[in-house]
Amino acid sequence: MNDKKILLVDDAAFMRMMIKDILVKNGLTVCGEAVDGVDAIEQFKNLQPDLVIMDITMPNMDGLQALKAIKKDYPQSKIVMCSAMGQESYVLEAIKSGASEFIVKPFQADRVIAAVTRVLK
Repeated sequence: MNDKKILLVDDAAFMRMMIKDILVKNGLTVCGEAVDGVDAIEQFKNLQPDLVIMDITMPNMDGLQALKAIKKDYPQSKIVMCSAMGQESYVLEAIKSGASEFIVKPFQADRVIAAVTRVLK
C-alpha cells in the first residue's frame, strides 16, 4: 500500500498539513495538494493519484461538484470525502455520487488510516 499516491484537497492549508502528517507517518505518499475543486480536477488529471482525500466545503467549486466531475471522466477513481460534524446530507450525496468512503473532521489518525486502508485494498 506504501506505493500508492494520494492527492489532498482542502482549502485550509493547516487541514492539508494535518492529514498529510497522518499519512506520511504511516508510510503513505502524498503526491500533490489542491485548494479547491477546480484545482483538484486539474491535479487529478496531471498526477493520476490512486486516492483523493477531498473536503466537501470549499470556494470556487465544492468537493461534491469536483467528485462528480472526476468520477465522470475517471469512473474507477477512489475518492474519500471529508466533512465536518453536522454535514450528514452532504455525506449521503457524496456516497450516492461515487465517494468510496468519508471521514469526519476533526481528523483522528486511526480513522483516517482505516478509511484509506479500506479504499486502497
